[in-house]
Amino acid sequence: MTQNIVKVKVWDVPTRLFHWGMLCLLGGLWWTAESGEMEWHQLLAYSLMILLGMRLLWGFIGSDTAKFSHFVRSPKTVFNYLQKTKQHGISASIGHNPIGGYMVVALISLVTLQLVTGLFATDEIFTEGPLYATVKDDTALWLTWLHKQNFDLILILAAIHVLAVGVHMFKGDKIIAAMFSGYKRLPSELEQPLVFASVVKAAIIVMVIGVLVVNYFMLPIIEML
Repeated sequence: MTQNIVKVKVWDVPTRLFHWGMLCLLGGLWWTAESGEMEWHQLLAYSLMILLGMRLLWGFIGSDTAKFSHFVRSPKTVFNYLQKTKQHGISASIGHNPIGGYMVVALISLVTLQLVTGLFATDEIFTEGPLYATVKDDTALWLTWLHKQNFDLILILAAIHVLAVGVHMFKGDKIIAAMFSGYKRLPSELEQPLVFASVVKAAIIVMVIGVLVVNYFMLPIIEML
């Protein structure tokens, strides 16, 4: 029996920009840290802070497929999904599947931890995070150690994510193309009414968070360049 395939919009512009923006910024953060370009490292970190702040809010007031309530499922749902996948193989889904939803939460959590620890970090020579002076030296050194170790965890999760994407692509679920275009081709029985929030709302969120981050964190660095 031939399935009726339809083109469905699943990802809005803010979600797609966050995905690719975070990828580019994390790459830039790794390179600047390895190269000792700490002023640029901090500027990229604060840019990521703006992007991450927007995504966290978008997870509550954004489009349906971007909301945490849409893709963070109960452990029972995840277990049933794994059983179904084991029996019938990988199948396409609107938005993140139950396992993918947990991966999103894990990555966002680790990136948030990376940003927070970086605010207190020090290289003990030239560069200190903006909140370094608010904690004791031992605490700052421990947070610096955590900042470095946590990035390895981000790399491990990123590798698992890429591997999972590759498997889905091999099975015909073109999730990379969907993260560019916003659309997926799905069986008609999966189609459901989705509400997409205005891009203007996302732009306002970015502007508000951006003004705060620029004023409190970025201006001192910009003046040093």
